Amino acid sequence: MGDLPKPEIIVTHDGDLDGLLSGMLLQKLSTTLYGEEVRLLGYQTHAWHSRCLRENSAWVSDLAFEERMDRHNWVVVDHHITNTTPTKARLVHDESKSACMLAYGLCREHGLESEKLDRLVHLANVGDLFLQDDPEFELANDHGSLVKTYGFWNMYSIVDGDPEKLLDHPLLEVMRVKREVEDPMGLNWSRQNIQEITPEVGLVKTVVGNSNVILNKLLREDSQPYKILLTLNRIGNNQFMVSLRSSEGGALRMAKQLQGGGHANAAGAA
Repeated sequence: MGDLPKPEIIVTHDGDLDGLLSGMLLQKLSTTLYGEEVRLLGYQTHAWHSRCLRENSAWVSDLAFEERMDRHNWVVVDHHITNTTPTKARLVHDESKSACMLAYGLCREHGLESEKLDRLVHLANVGDLFLQDDPEFELANDHGSLVKTYGFWNMYSIVDGDPEKLLDHPLLEVMRVKREVEDPMGLNWSRQNIQEITPEVGLVKTVVGNSNVILNKLLREDSQPYKILLTLNRIGNNQFMVSLRSSEGGALRMAKQLQGGGHANAAGAA
């Protein structure tokens, strides 16, 4: 691997733990390599697509690589589907790994690793790829729920930008209780409150519980007929977040129609 160019900024997806952790890891790596902390910026997919790229150098994580990002001295660390082949930028890409695992790979190449980071990145990878057969899937989801519940920048502030402080954080006990109490209750309620959008698409209403877990459990139930399930949540004035889940690749296709992105069966748009 060649040397990494010094970034003017570090950009990441601000919607989940994978974005937060990969961004913090790259920020930590830049400090190790260049002796100063580089500013971290967070974007939702739609906002990132509309942002003018002014910087001569940047590191980007957990945002899909596209042609406009193919620039000299740009490094993109991502795992989403892309049809763009880099000719100028450095692309670290693997759809079978989370962005934070790819970012941690860069860190390890430069001697930045620890047992705590090994453990945290493993859990974040399990949660982001939704590896339901992993024995630590529930614990992984609890870590992911920290960002969903408290917000990207709030969690960044609580841990002072130090990724290791996320592991075994006291707020995980709150996430465990929410999972054990709210998820079964929310699943039962949502099961009875699915509104048909088309014969293949259903809008799932949620009141409590982890909506991603609820959607995936509903998709596996033979009693519901939809190939794509979505939730709709208000995130600001006249702004909504659409979260889509599918079992046959339809989620990403629909998200792209809404100017969003993600993975084949797990995608979203704002």
